[in-house]
Amino acid sequence: MEHKELTELSLGELWQLFPIILTAHQDCWADWYKEETELLKEKLSYVERISHIGSTAIKEIWAKPTIDILVEISKEEKLSNVKGIIERCGYICMAENNSRIDFNKGYTLQGFAERVFHLHLRYEGDNDELYFRDYLQANADVTKEYECLKLALWKQYEHDRDMYTFHKGDFIKQCTQKGKQLFCDKYDNKRFL
Repeated sequence: MEHKELTELSLGELWQLFPIILTAHQDCWADWYKEETELLKEKLSYVERISHIGSTAIKEIWAKPTIDILVEISKEEKLSNVKGIIERCGYICMAENNSRIDFNKGYTLQGFAERVFHLHLRYEGDNDELYFRDYLQANADVTKEYECLKLALWKQYEHDRDMYTFHKGDFIKQCTQKGKQLFCDKYDNKRFL
């Protein structure tokens, strides 16, 4: 694998090099998010909103030690215009379509770096993850239920991220819908979170 770039690796090779790892919540994750957000805000001062999403944004829950960041841009902007700026911040584009681009940072041919980030570039309003996060933060019992689900799936799908994600899908969908009902229109305002 030494002669390939990360973007040239097959999905199977990526999953072997970057297995699912869960760890107890670390307070440093919030600091890592803040530091990375400062870099992004400096380069992307015109974005609609930058948010910490995923399990590292939820205190007291076991998580993959990967900071998920949602960057929402105005529908008048072009994703392709923002893509190059994000890449210059050290990110690698891993998936792209007309309405979303996903980036990774902290992935090396030797495995994970100390700090790992997933950045999700989307148009404003494509932010279901915010409602899921907020619903879990407001419901400790549901958060523990989610944590138990993740821990149960971890070793079984350690090298298969698609199946790990798939088996969490119904739970996430249900919580997201409840979050949207509970926090109706919370994210219509333009602000950084």
